[in-house]
Amino acid sequence: MAVNNETEERGEFGSSLGFIMAAAGSAVGLGNIWRFPYLVGENGGGAFVFVYIICVLFIALPLLLNEIALGRKSGKNPIGAIRETGGNKFWQLAGVLCVLVCFFVFSYYSVIAGWTVGYIITEIINVPVDFAEFVKTPLYVIPLTFLFILMTILIVLGGVSGGIEKASKFLMPVLFIIIIFIAGRAVTLEGAGAGIEYYLKPDFSKINPAVILQALGQAFFSMSVGWGLMITFGSYLPKKSNIVQSAGWIAGMDTSVALLGGLMVFPALFALLPGKDPAAGPALVFDVLPKVFAAMPGGHIVGALFFILLMVAALTSTISMLEVPVAYMIDDRKWGRKRATWTIGIAAMALSVPSALSQIPGTFFANLHINFFGNRLEGFFGIMDFVFGTFAVIVICLMLALYTGWASKISEYADELKLGAPGFKGPFRMGWMFFVKWICPIVIILLILNMVGVFGTAQAA
Repeated sequence: MAVNNETEERGEFGSSLGFIMAAAGSAVGLGNIWRFPYLVGENGGGAFVFVYIICVLFIALPLLLNEIALGRKSGKNPIGAIRETGGNKFWQLAGVLCVLVCFFVFSYYSVIAGWTVGYIITEIINVPVDFAEFVKTPLYVIPLTFLFILMTILIVLGGVSGGIEKASKFLMPVLFIIIIFIAGRAVTLEGAGAGIEYYLKPDFSKINPAVILQALGQAFFSMSVGWGLMITFGSYLPKKSNIVQSAGWIAGMDTSVALLGGLMVFPALFALLPGKDPAAGPALVFDVLPKVFAAMPGGHIVGALFFILLMVAALTSTISMLEVPVAYMIDDRKWGRKRATWTIGIAAMALSVPSALSQIPGTFFANLHINFFGNRLEGFFGIMDFVFGTFAVIVICLMLALYTGWASKISEYADELKLGAPGFKGPFRMGWMFFVKWICPIVIILLILNMVGVFGTAQAA
């Protein structure tokens, strides 16, 4: 009877479609629709898009397969997965980092998601908002953040098939319908051609080490590798599932949303605000786009839809971020799902407050700063984003590739991928093992060395 209860607490995906939607949902998030367009704007337009697609295909996709295989082979959370497959305490640190990354990123990511909830309301009632003033008003931002975290908690409480799978099957199609509608509206605006050309016609002279670094960092961030999300979701997969096919769908859906995100932003920006610098940074979506919508006929409706889209994208990601520490508590601490979800959710609410307050100039949390190999990180939010949302994720990717590629028998993980995917043999199998053992670790080590300033000035991805 105890075994049945444990299985019920852990859960299992009811279908491959459910897994693909949930895993694609965890990958598709603010990284695709908020972060991707402003990085394109800051890194030379089409040149960045080209490098990003290469990074997804040859680095992020092999690592995605690696994590799902590790999860399904072990049937455990990130820490348990490494322990179950014979990893010692050192390698289990990668799993510990996964749980920490998901918890800490969930706390500050929910602040941005809270902004989207606020903008849905202001667009519906058609009241212009000054972004700089809005984020400096904790009376709005903190309750909106808490509301968003509560929504995430309620879905995760439903379990794997009853909560996460059911929500993802509904939310992902909604996300695609809205994004296709807005992108369709943007590309048909008069003058949109200049934006489309800027976005999709690469100027290869703009490709430099900094652009490659940013594209690689975005591929990790966007595809949700190095977070333990895919290990955890993989652990809920039955052995008959085709991991290789599912991973292809996840990568395809994730990249499609990112590319459509750019098609929403740049054609509209060039058509309606000619002369506006596309390199507007993180404020591009919240500051520039509402002005773009305001210039459209019926723009506040399009604006409301856009911010609903952003909220849905954020929600599909935070569901999985919360699930990783919850799965750890269920597996290793033998907590019930209800206790684990509420405890971690409320702790994330408390930790979200410093991130929200760090947007207010002059406050203690805004003035916090650290030096990372000469790279100055400012504000509680900025420090958290770099340490957990960027650097730790890249270190985890390296440790997992070295663990499965060198500390374990990589052929066992290739065998795991072949279960349910009989076509995964010959050059496909050899190619995947070669990339995980050699290419991915070398590229990630070069990325880390660049971040700490070995090749010149230290750069944050």
